[in-house]
Amino acid sequence: MHPSELWRFLPIGYLLTIAVETPILVVGLSPRHSIRRRLFAGIWLTACTYPIVILVLSQFFAERSTYLAVAELFAPLAECALFWFAFRSPNSGPTSRDFGVIVIANLASFGAGELFNAWHWFGLFGRY
Repeated sequence: MHPSELWRFLPIGYLLTIAVETPILVVGLSPRHSIRRRLFAGIWLTACTYPIVILVLSQFFAERSTYLAVAELFAPLAECALFWFAFRSPNSGPTSRDFGVIVIANLASFGAGELFNAWHWFGLFGRY
């Protein structure tokens, strides 16, 4: 896709992604995190990684499968690291449960994105 199309797609894809990932994070993150923190994580983690996935990584890989592999490894790893840095404490940092839920949320949004891509929704799902 041309960069102008990616910029046009960015807000739509971001809203779809947080609509899928946030409920999973709200339900799945460990109980020690407040609902406010869980909601914040759903919006903030995606805000940090989604532009890189859509605007940057998509421009580096000609083959879609390579792009998807890199992007779908980058996003959950980066989000787990961000979550750990933001919410760790000396007594108890984020748990493997939190990291697992972040990975599941990313897989769910990937699946939703693939469905939208297969259906060519919004006319914006050409090459990626």
